Amino acid sequence: MSPLDAVVRDFLAHLVVEKGVSDNTSAAYRRDLARYVAHLEGRGRRELREVTEADVEEYAGALASGEATGRPMSVASVARAVAAVRGLHRFALLEGRVAADVAASVRAPARPRRLPKAITVDEVTRLLDAAGVGDGPLPLRDRAILELLYSTGARISEATGLDVDDLDLTPGRGSVRLFGKGRKERVVPVGSFAIEAVEAYLVRARPVLATGGRGTPALFLNARGARLSRQSVWAVLQKAAERAGLTAHVSPHTLRHSFATHLLHGGADVRVVQELLGHASVTTTQLYTLVTADTLREVYQASHPRAVSDRPAPAGQGR
Repeated sequence: MSPLDAVVRDFLAHLVVEKGVSDNTSAAYRRDLARYVAHLEGRGRRELREVTEADVEEYAGALASGEATGRPMSVASVARAVAAVRGLHRFALLEGRVAADVAASVRAPARPRRLPKAITVDEVTRLLDAAGVGDGPLPLRDRAILELLYSTGARISEATGLDVDDLDLTPGRGSVRLFGKGRKERVVPVGSFAIEAVEAYLVRARPVLATGGRGTPALFLNARGARLSRQSVWAVLQKAAERAGLTAHVSPHTLRHSFATHLLHGGADVRVVQELLGHASVTTTQLYTLVTADTLREVYQASHPRAVSDRPAPAGQGR
């Protein structure tokens, strides 16, 4: 057994015995570190104390490019492999086998930032109109819950968890009390369109649906009079999207993204949107500002007379 294999063996034993990692995690680390050892030996490194920070950085790059594996690894897989390498070097330092942790500052490639997907205001209108098509209590309920999701930016779990008493439908100052992650409470304004839709549901639909249940305080009920489930809201939304002819994938989170994006397009401050969405950090909310910035840039480039060099200057204006 080579010195590199020996330290890997001891590190894996440490993970199992002292850290209590699962068999699956141990097996994944074993595969990752076997690949790392092969990479180091291919570059003439026989002991861990011979390894430099450049070696570790080169390995991380080889994983991402596919040089080390034959094909590029996903960002998540590279992150796991680099975590295994960092753990190995940290263990070796604590055990006194190396004088420095050369992997301490090496990071895996950042995950690509996924911008939220939103639909246009016109598409939202078509979606909400489609939800209310038909007779009986269910179209009234479906329109009400989608109107409320878009009006408040609520998560689907927050909307299905609402009780009747969580609503204040006073005209001009309507609001809803939402309970987010960790049961953190926030009060969010409700727009007039959503108030109108929810009131219609409460007066003309909920009493009918409630006759089949056991007196639940839940705001939104299913056909049996019980609290509406998250899966049922998904079905409501998919049916409305299909009826509205929306070809893009639409989910309850799409309405939340659209809520935030449309607010920012309308000039809302990002801190206000953060509070409305219930984000713990403004960094999460700032993803939406990237979407808005892209749109502003497109409008600017299409409209400003000196935004692009090949656009002729307006008459009477020289350089």
